[in-house]
Amino acid sequence: MIDVVNLTQHYGIRPVLRDLDLHINPGELVAVMGPNGMGKTTLLAAIAGILSPQKGYVEINGRRRRRTMEEEAAIRKDVAYLPADAWLPVMAVRDFIVTVGRVYEVEDERLLDHTDRLLQLFDLEGVQDTPIGSCSTGQQKKVALCSALITDAPVMILDEPFSGGLDPSGILALKRVLQRLAERADVTAVIATPVPEIVEEIAHRIVILVDGRVAAFDTPDGLRQQTGCTDSLQEVIEHILNPETLANIEHYFEGEGR
Repeated sequence: MIDVVNLTQHYGIRPVLRDLDLHINPGELVAVMGPNGMGKTTLLAAIAGILSPQKGYVEINGRRRRRTMEEEAAIRKDVAYLPADAWLPVMAVRDFIVTVGRVYEVEDERLLDHTDRLLQLFDLEGVQDTPIGSCSTGQQKKVALCSALITDAPVMILDEPFSGGLDPSGILALKRVLQRLAERADVTAVIATPVPEIVEEIAHRIVILVDGRVAAFDTPDGLRQQTGCTDSLQEVIEHILNPETLANIEHYFEGEGR
């Protein structure tokens, strides 16, 4: 369970998140969407404990982030956070994945088997002994994804996991993994992604941020009911964010018949 309470975050004089409240249930996969610069990455970083809010707080399974060192250490054992542009060390691919698993105290038998299956899943077997820096951009993104998935963390926070040069097979593999995780009651996930088609396939609920506030938070079907729009999720979200866009499109095509 994740609770975001009255969260306010700003950089300098520019507010990014404004008195934001969210409750994410155990076992949910929640997607965070919205235009660029609306606070999606900041929200995920605050949930992950990377940022200390100027106001409000985040609780994970009843423990408050950044309140005490002991409480924060306990939370970190249960949370895997993957930023959009993850830092990767000067290590061989397989060594790094195994090292991350050991940091999260994954048992060796599970760890080694899971590592092999992740390397196969993301087509990294051929570069498993290669330094990460020598891999392509897309391969490095896959390595970063493997480092998050190897943790078996009950709370996963993934910022733009489908970006960064993933090839079609990598996108499909990640989508299938997230769909499986979404079926499990013991894994709670929060992801940020701009792709409505993927979100509709994997997310239980969607948070739409506008100007650092929650404009909507519901299931895909719930968003359709709220807007009265029965079209694609992309058009539903556009109706919430910029309703004039759809009207302008219709007006444009009306003019074509003159």
